[in-house]
Amino acid sequence: MLSFYLKTYGCQMNERDSEALSCLLLSHGYRAAPDEAAADIIILNTCSVREQAERKAIGKMGLLKRLKRQKPGLILGLIGCLAQRRGESLFAELPHLDFVTGTDQLQSIPGTLAALQQERRQFAALSQGPEIAPELDLHQPGHWLAYVSVMRGCNQFCTYCIVPYTRGREKSRPIPAITAEVEQLVADGCREILLLGQNITAYMVAEARQAGTWTKEFSGFADLLLALHKIRGLERIRFTSPHVSFMNRKFIETVCTLPKVCKSFHIPVQSGCDRILKLMNRNYSVAEYRRKIAAIRELTPQATFTTDVIVGFPSETREEFNLTRELMLEVEYDMAYIFRYSQREGTRAAEILPDDVPEEEKHLRNQLLLDDLAAGVSVRNRRFQGQVVEVLVEGESKRNPSRWTGRTDLNKVCLFPHRPGVQPGQIQPVLVQRSTANSLFGELQINSQG
Repeated sequence: MLSFYLKTYGCQMNERDSEALSCLLLSHGYRAAPDEAAADIIILNTCSVREQAERKAIGKMGLLKRLKRQKPGLILGLIGCLAQRRGESLFAELPHLDFVTGTDQLQSIPGTLAALQQERRQFAALSQGPEIAPELDLHQPGHWLAYVSVMRGCNQFCTYCIVPYTRGREKSRPIPAITAEVEQLVADGCREILLLGQNITAYMVAEARQAGTWTKEFSGFADLLLALHKIRGLERIRFTSPHVSFMNRKFIETVCTLPKVCKSFHIPVQSGCDRILKLMNRNYSVAEYRRKIAAIRELTPQATFTTDVIVGFPSETREEFNLTRELMLEVEYDMAYIFRYSQREGTRAAEILPDDVPEEEKHLRNQLLLDDLAAGVSVRNRRFQGQVVEVLVEGESKRNPSRWTGRTDLNKVCLFPHRPGVQPGQIQPVLVQRSTANSLFGELQINSQG
């Protein structure tokens, strides 16, 4: 049987799609190849959020033309957000490409590969259906951490974002299907899950509105967390990314009171200026954002926060940027994905807003936020020195094999010397002895799990 090599670009949702596709191909008798040179099929799973990500994927596929000359039978596929956005037009730019498959049609790839073995012509599968294919709940066994996709798409249409056009409208998987998936993961050794959704706090909102059962107090995501929390053997639940507009009281009380839900929350803000938020079509104010952060801290004082920020959005002044800077200093984020605005073809902002903030100014604003962040996290991490923290062990550190690594409930990376009997997936106490802006360093205490 043919072998495949799958390369992934982009976000955690793309990583999850690649894992599911890999399992699907294995179940159809294909073999995983160790590298491109050994593969009969090469598939690039692509991102379209930023132009640079698209260029990288297209450039890589262009380079694979040489390999196909050496191996005429090589099958080349391009899937994911770029495939969904560009579709069959990619065949003109990349004539050696055999198939493109959109974000909602990954389950069709085994059939496409079978057809290609019978008839060498270009195939495209791009339609977006009303439901998520059940074939894509497959996981590779034996991992202590698993990504679980609970919904796809987005209905928010932020003016800078391409996702609604590449991932489609919001559609959620039913709670019983997700619960069954997680139960199987735990049976296979999983201890922590990361729930994925482009706008995860809108889980089941579109379905409730269609059924006429939606109210402002509705939180399908809170109901999902309550169901998953009952699963024996599951130790930790994380999720990304919530939208402020759907963070109602039921959601906040649920995430703050369920012990298995980690108390580190990634809540994108994008800007600390109301005018810019309105231009972005974010549908909340800075005051509302502050209220949601305060409500979580009131119930869970130890909670930590991370965020997404865009600097240099069209027409953003230095004074408006300073509002963002002040908000970030106030919230005291532990980490932030800070992006310099760049136009994306097909978004509303690219159509109506001139990209008028100079690049050097964007770089300056970006660096100011990074410097603030590093300084603040260094100070806050010192508070852990002398404390014993519970760490979910991940295994050897990639940078230093003499140390092992894991994460705390608050998503702090912790490094420590290994001790016999300690295995990945265990939760172990670590006494923190020193810290940096990026990590905690300590010693394992009494082995509590064997």
